[in-house]
Amino acid sequence: MDTIKLTLPLKEEDILRLNAGDCVLLSGKTYTARDAAHKRIAEALAKGERLPFDLSGASIYYAGPAPASPGHVIGPCGPTTSGRMDAYTPQLLAQGLKCMIGKGERSQIVKEEIARHRAMYFVCVGGAAALLARHITNCRTVCYEDLGTEAVRELTLCDFPAFAALDLRGGDIYRR
Repeated sequence: MDTIKLTLPLKEEDILRLNAGDCVLLSGKTYTARDAAHKRIAEALAKGERLPFDLSGASIYYAGPAPASPGHVIGPCGPTTSGRMDAYTPQLLAQGLKCMIGKGERSQIVKEEIARHRAMYFVCVGGAAALLARHITNCRTVCYEDLGTEAVRELTLCDFPAFAALDLRGGDIYRR
């Protein structure tokens, strides 16, 4: 199996050619957001407020990085269970979100919405947070700093290893 190098934000032609199970190396910008940040984002959208970052074409990594040790950009930064964000995902996809990175299966509604919005869901190996952090070259807090590790951060990825979990043709890495 060949590894596919992709740059974030994803282009539509990249999304169209991917198949569930493809091994990818992701480079470029992504945001971190977990449960508490997703709740705040949804509340802001419900109030008609402008978000502190643009979701159009964006990527979200479901992670809450640990604090960085001296001399490191970031601490361990592994994926969290994506299904916990399923209640918020359709709303974020409608705002233009194109890529999600996490671990675990997604609900049927989220699978359908990912296909409808021509987006992508990638998974990476849980329990490898320190190794994954080596593929993060920059980290800055964007918003919700009071949430601590769950604040939204912008990360720069370099050859971040993941697998295409869902594709636009109904392929599902968990159903193979």
